[in-house]
Amino acid sequence: MTLEDLTQRLRDFAAARAWEPFHTPKNLTMALSGEVGELISLFQWLTPEEATDWRSDPELEANVLDEIADVTLYLVQLANSLGIDLLAAANAKIDRNEIRFPPPKTVGED
Repeated sequence: MTLEDLTQRLRDFAAARAWEPFHTPKNLTMALSGEVGELISLFQWLTPEEATDWRSDPELEANVLDEIADVTLYLVQLANSLGIDLLAAANAKIDRNEIRFPPPKTVGED
């Protein structure tokens, strides 16, 4: 499935439920923020080791997968509502970061 396929599936899902009027940039941003908060809460009090080993707890694994999915779906819907090509925006940001944060020079490199 491509990102465009996922975007269309979300459009169809919302249309079948007549949710489009509620999918404003403000509402989608707020929903995205809430889902990020739910993802944060899953890791909040874990040690670094527990957080790294999150798949060893089946309940935590299921919850993390669900919240990652929710964050992804709201982000895709938000980008769609704003007319943003999510992959182009992400690639452009990486391009800017490559300039802003060059890799460290190795010893003897000029």
